[in-house]
Amino acid sequence: MVYAAEFDPLCYPGTTVLINLLDIRDQAELDEVELALFLTRADEPLPAGELDYRHYLGLHRHLFQDVYGWAGQARTIRIGKASSWFCYPEHIASEMARVFRELGNPDRLADLDGGGFAKHVAHIVAEINAVHPFREGNGRTQLTFLAMLAEHAGFTFNADMLDRDRVIQAMIDSFVGSEAPLEALIEDIIRQSS
Repeated sequence: MVYAAEFDPLCYPGTTVLINLLDIRDQAELDEVELALFLTRADEPLPAGELDYRHYLGLHRHLFQDVYGWAGQARTIRIGKASSWFCYPEHIASEMARVFRELGNPDRLADLDGGGFAKHVAHIVAEINAVHPFREGNGRTQLTFLAMLAEHAGFTFNADMLDRDRVIQAMIDSFVGSEAPLEALIEDIIRQSS
């Protein structure tokens, strides 16, 4: 996905293709290889941690370590999609700290029923999406983290419910203030798997 960005030192000069460890300079080829390597890493045991911001950074590092030297590091430039800009990089650390404070103790997620879990976690995922801490790989990291939270809370994560268009629309809706579609998606993911 090509983002609107300021001058980006992470791109090959004169292009919007991110500099990568494989030195792939064609966007379509990079997208294909990146997805294949992501899927390989996603099938491996995910890094253990406290389900906090540090763990989230480590998760991104794990998922994208084969493609980007900066995997697991917060972005340093401003990016956006269409006319919407994500959190400015100078505020990423403080905003992510706030989001994880709102998440609270992940062990308490097991005390929630499906509806309560979906509502709480939809808000967290929507907030992480609005921050968009990474230059690339935000959506896949968010969904992987969502699966980790669901499993930590005792729910099964049914990835078959992840219709790409529905996920994208739910994330767009949450960005403009309506978390209900994302909440419904999460509830479907965990209800269909129980």
